Amino acid sequence: MIKRKEVQDLVDSYDKESITIGVLGGHSALDVCRGAKKHGFHTIAVCQKGREKTYTKYYRTREDGRGCIDETIVLDRFADITKPEVQEKLREKNTIFIHNRYFWVYFDFTDIENNFLVPIFGTRGMLKLEERDVPKNQYYLLERAGIRYPRIFKSPEEIDRLVIVKVNEAIRGYERAFFYASDYEDYRKKSKELLERKMITKESLDNAVIEEYVIGAQINFNYFYSVINNELEIMGTDTRRQTNLDGLIRLPANEQLEVLKYVKPKLIETGHIA
Repeated sequence: MIKRKEVQDLVDSYDKESITIGVLGGHSALDVCRGAKKHGFHTIAVCQKGREKTYTKYYRTREDGRGCIDETIVLDRFADITKPEVQEKLREKNTIFIHNRYFWVYFDFTDIENNFLVPIFGTRGMLKLEERDVPKNQYYLLERAGIRYPRIFKSPEEIDRLVIVKVNEAIRGYERAFFYASDYEDYRKKSKELLERKMITKESLDNAVIEEYVIGAQINFNYFYSVINNELEIMGTDTRRQTNLDGLIRLPANEQLEVLKYVKPKLIETGHIA
């Protein structure tokens, strides 16, 4: 991993009066850049071809004060951000990159940890803990913090209540092919169907977390720990929009049963509502 001193030396070389806030063109980019502009920072969005118009056209900064994206770098693929010439341009702009889950979806963790020599706000070593298949993952952190979380079943044979099986898609490993099961037979039937349709792989199924399904309000609490003020701040709450699940749950129960004869539920993130 890139050493902390390397990053500190790089930040020391920056022009502190001309800092640029960098983001990947997606997810919370507009939120970050709007906040950055409010506090007087220059902004830059790194975009992927075919997905850049939001940043190059609709939200670009204008002379009348509208917009929040000052500059864009448009790449063939998001992963090209680790190319030396792209990194050099970001460093020339005195860029501090704001990362998020979206950022890590498109890159190899090791590549960012070892080769992306651009200062990242926060730690570049913790985001992978969101993955469920690493040793000290989110469940480990919850346990250490004393925060309750749903029961985890070590094997499908143990299922004795409604569970959600958190398995990733075969092709897009960052997307979810989660399914529900009420017992072992139900698990076998549904997992077999997904395997036959090549929606998931045997490996991803073996690595899936089988988690008790807890009924309750679904709310994301957004926190921020300030090392400057030594305070934990709650920034707000939001809920997610998932396709095609959101469309299904808006139907009456009897209509859902009819639709489910032809359509399988999917839990793909399409947006957040704050």
